[in-house]
Amino acid sequence: MPIIDHLGDGISPQHGRPPTSGDVQYKMKLETTQNERSKSVSIYIIMLGFATGFLLWTAVHAVPTKSSPTVTVLNGTYTGLRSSTYNQDFFLGMPYAQQPVGNLRFTVPQSLNASWDDTRDATQYSDICVGYGTDSIWYSQSEACLTLNVIRGSSVNKDSNLPVGVWIHGGGFAQGSGADERYNMSAIVENSYQIGKPFIAVTLNYRLSAWGFIGSSQVSNSGNTNLGLRDQRLALQWVQENIGAFGGDPKKVTIWGESAGAMSVGYHLTAYNGRDDKLFRAGIMQSGGSIAPRAANYTTLQLKYNTLVSKVGCSDVVDSLQCLREVPFETLNTVLNSTGGNSDYNFSPVVDGDLIQDWGSIQLTKHAFVKVPIIAGSNTDEGTAFGPRGINTTEQWYQYLINGGFNFQTPASIAKRILKLYPDEPSQGIPAYLGDQRVPSNGLEWRRTSAFAGDFFMHANRRRQCETWAETSTPAYCYRFNVRSADVPPLSGVTHFEEVSFVFHNIAGLGYHYGKPFDGVPHSYIDLSSMMASMWASFIHDLDPNPGVVKGPVYWDSYSRDKPVDLCLDANTSHMEADTWRKDGIGYINSVARDFWR
Repeated sequence: MPIIDHLGDGISPQHGRPPTSGDVQYKMKLETTQNERSKSVSIYIIMLGFATGFLLWTAVHAVPTKSSPTVTVLNGTYTGLRSSTYNQDFFLGMPYAQQPVGNLRFTVPQSLNASWDDTRDATQYSDICVGYGTDSIWYSQSEACLTLNVIRGSSVNKDSNLPVGVWIHGGGFAQGSGADERYNMSAIVENSYQIGKPFIAVTLNYRLSAWGFIGSSQVSNSGNTNLGLRDQRLALQWVQENIGAFGGDPKKVTIWGESAGAMSVGYHLTAYNGRDDKLFRAGIMQSGGSIAPRAANYTTLQLKYNTLVSKVGCSDVVDSLQCLREVPFETLNTVLNSTGGNSDYNFSPVVDGDLIQDWGSIQLTKHAFVKVPIIAGSNTDEGTAFGPRGINTTEQWYQYLINGGFNFQTPASIAKRILKLYPDEPSQGIPAYLGDQRVPSNGLEWRRTSAFAGDFFMHANRRRQCETWAETSTPAYCYRFNVRSADVPPLSGVTHFEEVSFVFHNIAGLGYHYGKPFDGVPHSYIDLSSMMASMWASFIHDLDPNPGVVKGPVYWDSYSRDKPVDLCLDANTSHMEADTWRKDGIGYINSVARDFWR
């Protein structure tokens, strides 16, 4: 199939904090021997001696013993860990595919083809998939990474038939993993039992950056497009075949993600033109969805591939893709890891006419998606993570737009309309608490450009997703998250990723290396986290976020054509609101979505 074009995750801010100059330190050479790998393991694992599942502070209570849990899946038997503190079982690092090494590099994932008679260990995370960014530097990395992890209550047995939540991590399709401690499942799973809405949690790794999303005519002609998404889909198939052995119900799977993970959920909803392969019955999308926020044209995509093959000496061979498979890992990784954050090798999902058959905006308009209930939302000040800095005049902003500032040369007529819809009035920019103030250090136009960037990258997509679900009378629960946590400077406002610690009820701030999100906050923040964790668990359990919220301050209404509303999630003041926020600007962005290659 010929490639039509290239979809993106937009700018990829470092999750959980604003980027800093220290981020360049992520350009570390990945160790390739087992001895060297052991040196790069997270300091938590070094201190404790083994991976402990999703709650490392309880490691001493989760050790393999004679009473350790065992599960027999289609290929054989695994032994996991038991946490007496949380009364949970962890099964870690279980392969869901053949590992993509050797000739399987840059190849669609292959199902497992071997079984075993002994009992295999599932008490440690595997290496995470090779990625480039601060989400990844804390963990050992390699190509042999296609594994998943299962968290369940210890009382669960194979006849429990519990609902299942499958988490797909974000990170711009370039970094992150299912082992990231910020996505610790123990707290939200424990809470789900406490409210009577128990579920089993699954997290997974998938290939990233060029390893998972390499694209070109050569790649397209070989049928090896969108490998990272295909990894996720094979993991979902593994869940269908095996989750029953853990006590889960394969007919009650919710796929769930944030940022690139939410976009992944969006792609699975529209995959194969909306074909329902019965891999899931619901979806949760936090700051992302079916409409990609920006794109590069086909010529740019091919240029990235050509640059890569040239760098590693594969330009003059008949089969450059096979040549890339044969390049030593150290050589290829050094090239991919030498960009220092520029876009030379920023590969991400492509419209390939197969898995992704058309642009998200077109598929939603045609209602070509799997009709299942969703939660979809975004954060009030998303744009502070994506807005361009250093722009001081309207003319500079106009030139930025028409000259490819968002990786797309905006037509002049559209750019002029954007200038009118997002005027040079600081009070209409973000964060709103700044009133009429400008922020010269970020550019006199920064609040204006950030307002547009947030709508362009996140809010417009979320609104269109909810509107489309309402058009087909499919339940959609939509939200706007409106709380800034303690680890983010005031100037960032309620920026990208802020809701994650609240959803996972991660009060201790596990995995937050640059500041703890709940340090010194009012108890109302913790109450909000409890409510959100309960709502998410209720949705996974019942396809409705309301039943498990005891004495909650608000009832979450679904989105409808007659009553388009979202839940504003705020400390003490959560409430339903009309989904009319920046209606004109967002409406215009959605009306010209195809012009932006969305």
